[in-house]
Amino acid sequence: RGAAMIAVAIRGIGFAVPGLADWSAAQRVLTGAAAYSGGKFDLPAPAALPSAERRRAGLPIRLAIAVAEQAVAQSGIDLATLASVFVSTDSDGEILHHICLALTGANPEISPTRFHNSVHNAASGYWTIAIQSRAPAGMVTGTDEVFGAGLLEASVQANVEARPVLLVAYDVPMPPPLLAMHPIAAPGGLALLLSPEAGARDIARLRLEIVSATQSPVSTMAERNLEALRYANPVGRALPVLTPIARRESRSVVLALNAENTLRVEVDAAR
Repeated sequence: RGAAMIAVAIRGIGFAVPGLADWSAAQRVLTGAAAYSGGKFDLPAPAALPSAERRRAGLPIRLAIAVAEQAVAQSGIDLATLASVFVSTDSDGEILHHICLALTGANPEISPTRFHNSVHNAASGYWTIAIQSRAPAGMVTGTDEVFGAGLLEASVQANVEARPVLLVAYDVPMPPPLLAMHPIAAPGGLALLLSPEAGARDIARLRLEIVSATQSPVSTMAERNLEALRYANPVGRALPVLTPIARRESRSVVLALNAENTLRVEVDAAR
């Protein structure tokens, strides 16, 4: 057995992938009420960003803040005191691409705006400035299985600091030739508003436990198109956790962490 379980409640969910612009649309697909067939990626403009900031921010930043806004809108939590953990494998690959091109030119000069958006915690910075929060804000990066690590980090922080924590996971495809180095088929974003305490607004309760990778296989999706979505973007690795929440069920699922360990998640959805 692993270490003691860590319990958190989910107070809000934000979600965006091609064809599913929010958690409500995702619920219809995850419950089987509608089939998933992809489609256009409709991302609403993040209200927290002024128009000038929206123009400067790339798609990854706008995606992260858009799903964060969806999650906190359901929570009733004071944003100024809200801690956050942002999760991404590549952050803004488009910015990185332009910087690489600039550095190979005859006169290598990098735009200051592009440079400050290239850092991995740019989305976290835009978010905390927009909501005027001085609460802790962290960034987790890793391989395509990084969502499990981000969920564990945010849940531990919520319990240790006895405060709500916003988990925001996001990734978008990089342009060629970088795309060949790390293929991501589609953009995706997910936000979970986590609380260490149970409450009337809970959407679900989670209990997390680190276990040996040899004990339990990583959970997959039974429906072919949803399994393809699970692999299309690192954010898709969260689908096995989101499915019982959408169906208002209790279920144990397993997320990958690393070669040695997995994360067992006991999901108990509100009914």
